[in-house]
Amino acid sequence: MRSAPPGINLLRSIGGKEWSRNAHRGLVLALTFVAYACYHASRKPTSIVKSVLDPESPSSKPPRWPLGPVFTESDGGRTALASPPSQGWPPFNGTDGTAKLGEIDVAFLACYSLGMYAAGHLGDRLNLRQFLAAGMIGSGAFVALFGVGYFLNIHAFGFYLTMQMLAGLLQATGWPSVVAVVGNWFGERKRGLIMGIWNAHTSVGNICGSLLAASVLQRGWGWSFILPGALIGSGGILVYFFLAAYPEDVGFGSSRYGKVNDVQDEEAGQEMESTDDTRNAIGIAKAILIPGVIPFALCLFFSKLVAYTFLYWLPFYLSHTAIGGEYLSVKSAGNLSTLFDVGGIIGGILAGFISDQLNARATTAATFMYLAIPSLYAYHTYGGISRSVNIMLMMITGLFVNGPYALITTAVSADLGTHSSLKGDSRALATVTAIIDGTGSVGAALGPLVTGFLSRHGWSLVFKMLMFGALIAGAFLFVLVRVEIAQIIQQHKNPSTDHPSQQEAEGTICPSSPFGSVSSPLLMEDS
Repeated sequence: MRSAPPGINLLRSIGGKEWSRNAHRGLVLALTFVAYACYHASRKPTSIVKSVLDPESPSSKPPRWPLGPVFTESDGGRTALASPPSQGWPPFNGTDGTAKLGEIDVAFLACYSLGMYAAGHLGDRLNLRQFLAAGMIGSGAFVALFGVGYFLNIHAFGFYLTMQMLAGLLQATGWPSVVAVVGNWFGERKRGLIMGIWNAHTSVGNICGSLLAASVLQRGWGWSFILPGALIGSGGILVYFFLAAYPEDVGFGSSRYGKVNDVQDEEAGQEMESTDDTRNAIGIAKAILIPGVIPFALCLFFSKLVAYTFLYWLPFYLSHTAIGGEYLSVKSAGNLSTLFDVGGIIGGILAGFISDQLNARATTAATFMYLAIPSLYAYHTYGGISRSVNIMLMMITGLFVNGPYALITTAVSADLGTHSSLKGDSRALATVTAIIDGTGSVGAALGPLVTGFLSRHGWSLVFKMLMFGALIAGAFLFVLVRVEIAQIIQQHKNPSTDHPSQQEAEGTICPSSPFGSVSSPLLMEDS
């Protein structure tokens, strides 16, 4: 029988009473939110210190402007770099420095994408709490070690490459684990909106990581890695002591395949030991055959190619591109880039809400990707007019780029991980999530790598690549979009047909399914 986390047992003994299911759900949402925000925060330092390691253009002090000092230089006229801008840090300050930085990024993301498949496979078989905690602590250690290279005066490219590879491998433990944990606790209804709000952890982590790394940059770029590494390690300790990965851990029945009410909790709790054992984890080959996994995985390949190019290169782009006739300092560019993620938070929530209302995940994702194309064009063409215009276009671009990325990696993955073809006898959430996000991570590795080479010939080529990637991402969902649109039209022609949310409650369709109506006893309430 599963046991509760040690921290939960301690709180129970102090409080003297049992927690409700909703109280545990709130704690699970909070802990998984913080956990994955820490993951993303620890990925931002490389993008912040790029211009310190490989300075290419002069950085002049921008004037004050309406949004205040957080996005401008405030160090009395001195540059915000930790080392003289003419020197950089070997081996990244040579003629091939930009390419080396691109190789560092692709090494991290390649190991991340490969590790994702193994992590998903293990996540459905091991204790998710311990697996996630170990991954966070280990990842934090290697992120911090990258920064230690500054204090030990290490200039061997192999050292930094190895640290990034090992960090990427351990970072792969995060996403399949947190999605599986949330899927264990929450049923299908309003999953798009709930996970859209919850997925703000990605952008919150990017913002916090950028601000944290930039805040200590003047003390030496090594601190920009050590502090985020310590942050994710501390998050891992919290997860180990307080995260109940399964409702069964704390005496409740599973919510994965439907809604469980408070009265049913007692009955479900008595049977939880036997029911948990009967759901065996499925293999990767069987998970790939679940309808919809392949097209969404291929869509995410190009979606993450676009999103991660911004994640790793936007601060560098801002500090090397004149905006209103001025160049931003490295610190200012890092702070300003966080507004892309503010748009991403709005996009994730909006995409989840729209997909719930329309019962159309694929259509929502494809529409956002197509709208990202003119947004990317406008940002590159008109973003240099002024800082205000740049911010507005950056946030709009973030909304359309991160919206489908957030939707696919959360609600869609959870939907497919509990697909009706599994017949309720298999655990597939972590495996399906790993397949979809692992494939997407290959694109995430490719985008920053290609950008490192293309940017040497001008940023126009980079933005053309991004626009083409957004187009292809939407195209991969064409068949699923056509099915969803036909389903929506059919519902309008037959107004007597129950609204999708009503059918969900009755268990007659797979909610937000991109595959049309299907019989889905998995979604029926426990009886």
